Amino acid sequence: MKKFTKAIFISLLIIPLTVITQIGGILFLISLLVSKMIKKNFRFKKSIVFVALYLIFTFFIIPFVAPIFGREKIISNKKIAPTNYMTILLNRNYVRPELNKVLEKTAKCIQKEPFKINYLDANFPFLKGFPLLPHLSHNDGKKIDISFVYESKDGKITNQQKSISGYGDFENPKKHEFDQTNYCKSKGFYQYDFTKYATFGKINSDLKFSEKGTKKLIQCFLKNKNVGKIFLEPHLKNRLKLSSSRIRFHGCRTVRHDDHIHVQLK
Repeated sequence: MKKFTKAIFISLLIIPLTVITQIGGILFLISLLVSKMIKKNFRFKKSIVFVALYLIFTFFIIPFVAPIFGREKIISNKKIAPTNYMTILLNRNYVRPELNKVLEKTAKCIQKEPFKINYLDANFPFLKGFPLLPHLSHNDGKKIDISFVYESKDGKITNQQKSISGYGDFENPKKHEFDQTNYCKSKGFYQYDFTKYATFGKINSDLKFSEKGTKKLIQCFLKNKNVGKIFLEPHLKNRLKLSSSRIRFHGCRTVRHDDHIHVQLK
């Protein structure tokens, strides 16, 4: 009974570690074997071994193995940075080389702007079709989520965000704008605003959505011919006066896109 209970406990750890990080589950199993090989006993041995292995693989091994699977780490610089460093720690910062080039060209396009590309979830490093939950389509290295641009009350653009995760703080439709969220939820798609529970805390409540900055960022992405689609909530497309056919509604089966921009390759 004790062995069975232990097996259940291990399984309950492996599943979420795999879902959240892709590699965490298998590294947890390896860490159990390594822990047994280490004869010396010390406090939190299994946890320390797992964390050490995970960090070694995440920062020193996976970046060199991922290209075999056609993906590479997002190249960060002064104009490209993660909104939240958990994206890197959880191995959600991998893309196809073509998407890295799109980011690089977009960064050049906003070189003189006072903001940078703050990216959110992209893709895992391995295996086409492996889901990056809770996203429905981030499974082939071709997709990436980008944070909106925000500004202070006096109109000064900033790189700060309004939630810790970068998700879930919505730029809701105004009274005269079409409310896609209410429409989708009225059709039974209750998950549509699911990300309101994924903020991990709201911050910088004094900031407001920068129409000028966000529009400029989207326009720069659209200059790349390899960009196939951009998902944005309909009311924001209309508010920003963006007419490109590549800016599309993503459908009620996914989640709302008035807290981030979804960019994907052709």
